Amino acid sequence: MSSTGSRGTSVKSNIGSPQSASSVVSLNVGGHIYSTVLGTLLKYPGSKLAEMFNSSSRPMLDSEGRYFIDRDGTYFKHVLEFLRGREPPPSLAEEVYQEAMYYGIEPLAKLLEDSPKLFGELVGRRQFLARIPNYQENIEVMVRVARAEAVASRQSTVMVCVVRNEEDAAKCHEVVNGLDTDKESVVRFGPWKASPSISDLLYCIKLDIESKGYSTSFRAHEVGKGFLVRPCEFLYKFTFTWW
Repeated sequence: MSSTGSRGTSVKSNIGSPQSASSVVSLNVGGHIYSTVLGTLLKYPGSKLAEMFNSSSRPMLDSEGRYFIDRDGTYFKHVLEFLRGREPPPSLAEEVYQEAMYYGIEPLAKLLEDSPKLFGELVGRRQFLARIPNYQENIEVMVRVARAEAVASRQSTVMVCVVRNEEDAAKCHEVVNGLDTDKESVVRFGPWKASPSISDLLYCIKLDIESKGYSTSFRAHEVGKGFLVRPCEFLYKFTFTWW
């Protein structure tokens, strides 16, 4: 049985309460209409999806008598296709992975975690960031500082100190003490024990800030005067552009 995946279809369903694995089930997932058999939904007994249809407290019905799941159903068709034996397209690995996690379908989640797109994110980047003390908290601090300085300004700047080891941290502390800016607003990342470089971490910071909807760029802070001006290897200016 194939899914329709259409929106706004007005076909009266007479579902009743399907009991056998071959019973046809019509679903309304956030406005996307699908049809399948009960056995497909129950394929993985421990999943949240199976529990929805394997208990007395099944999802509510919509006005057409279809089971209603209050979630965006754009990618649910790929969940159904997996339950029918087909793998999702690699280009949608991240989107389908979110659905697999929501519906608790572990085999699908594990399959997608091995895809190149998610493997690099989950095993590479996230494992690296887990070694950066207070990484997520520092991202939030950067956003708060930038927003606080955005009043009547097109751009706001946040100073970031990035250090790989304690020796670098001591050197960075000396540079920060010589700044004219508020030293309390300088956000520090590191130290860490992993192979990625400072430039790798800066890329991650930019990526995660932009994933929140902000437009940002960064460059090295310059120290010294005249011909002695040089980029500082520890301090960077992140610029948030508001309009």
